[in-house]
Amino acid sequence: MYFISREASINSMGYSMSRLNIDSEQLCDSDNTTSEADGSLRPQKPFNSLDHEFAQSTKLKSAPHEHLSQVLPGKRERNVSTVKMLAGREGNYSGRGRFSTSDCRHVLSRYLPVNAPSVVDQMPTRAYVSQFSADGSLFVAGFQGSNIRIYNVDKGWEVQKNILAKSLRWTITDTSLSADQRYLVYASMSPIVHIVNIGSAATESLANITEIHDVLDLSADDDGGYSFGIFSVKFSTDGRELVAGSSDEAIYVYDLEANKLALRISAHTSDVNTVCFADESGHLIYSGSDDNLCKVWDRRCFKANGKPAGNLMGHLEGITFLDSRGDGRYFISNSKDQTIKLWDIRKMSSNANCNPGFRNYEWDYRWMEYPPQARSLKHPCDQSLATYKGHQVLRTLIRCYFSPVYSTGQKYIYTGSHDSCVYVYDVVSGAQVARLEYHRLTVRDCSWHPQYPILVSSSWDGDIAKWEFPGTGEAPAPLIKKKNRRSQYD
Repeated sequence: MYFISREASINSMGYSMSRLNIDSEQLCDSDNTTSEADGSLRPQKPFNSLDHEFAQSTKLKSAPHEHLSQVLPGKRERNVSTVKMLAGREGNYSGRGRFSTSDCRHVLSRYLPVNAPSVVDQMPTRAYVSQFSADGSLFVAGFQGSNIRIYNVDKGWEVQKNILAKSLRWTITDTSLSADQRYLVYASMSPIVHIVNIGSAATESLANITEIHDVLDLSADDDGGYSFGIFSVKFSTDGRELVAGSSDEAIYVYDLEANKLALRISAHTSDVNTVCFADESGHLIYSGSDDNLCKVWDRRCFKANGKPAGNLMGHLEGITFLDSRGDGRYFISNSKDQTIKLWDIRKMSSNANCNPGFRNYEWDYRWMEYPPQARSLKHPCDQSLATYKGHQVLRTLIRCYFSPVYSTGQKYIYTGSHDSCVYVYDVVSGAQVARLEYHRLTVRDCSWHPQYPILVSSSWDGDIAKWEFPGTGEAPAPLIKKKNRRSQYD
């Protein structure tokens, strides 16, 4: 009779019992990352490695218990198999008798939603915005043809509410769902934001015909009738306020309880394309503009000095979207310079006087390709922590996000792209870990389910597509390429 140590027995069974687990490791190992393109998996070498406390905090969020990951004294295994972790849990190897939150995230974060997609809906007009609700039970999609559809995810993606927008100019530019999922706001290229109570039983919501779409007017009495457009609108976590970014270079904060405009900030020197609250407190606001700057606004001291808390430089072209990590410290930005950047607001400066003088070419992102000579340019005063490249930001304000906290520990960044794909990057290594190809036209928005490995993409081809992890344990089936049908002026 002989005995094998518990650690050795767990190691021996770790990689031999699960094809599903092996496939997921191949997809998500940051040291040997892969790209989902043209139906094949190709290795992608990481182009940067983030050496910052952000990297450590990200790893802590999604790292397995040290007793499960230790191979030799002082040496830890980066990607511990699910089978090994389950065996360790059954044997109470961690001493806690259960998985910790980081253990669960380590397992879930390796199962990327890369399976060939199913189509949730097809509309005859472009899809501009789409997002899961905070609990993942609802999904909201806004289209250029005045329609906003709310799908009940738990009931087979049936249309729970079909909203026909009022006073639409050009398109639905943004929507936001309140945290309690009772109200939806939508914006267009006008100073009017509409708010809809979505809790009613009626499926069809025609503005002021079947249901009331209340008007929230962001224009001032003394603006001389000047009409501006809203590019971005977001609810605060408590649902009491809205923050909006506009084409008149300003940020607006609207008090929903008082039903009046609470604050207007002359924030930038060009269009404010994106705004968001930094965290649940609502004190800090992030903004991004076509003046290439990201700014941080602290409402607790703004009225005293009328200035931003700080500026963040590094992008060479306009900012299209921001997403906060939710901790009041880090956020990411997508830009027309074809990059995503990661920021730490503790590195912000009090001024933005550093002019790199990089623009020696004429370029308009609405109809021109990005100049080849611009791809190698770097901002001499770049304050960002990391830069992520590979996707395309053209024609429209394409969006990017951190992956969910619950299932991934926010270890990925994902974004739509003008080349009709969705890109997923490892936030620490910078490597491209997935490229999802299905759509025929620009993917402007996409959303990762807060709990499950499901990602939904919305495209200018009118399709809402749902990507999932391959439930069979086999690699994703090759996707059939669809010919792009882009107009020069899309």
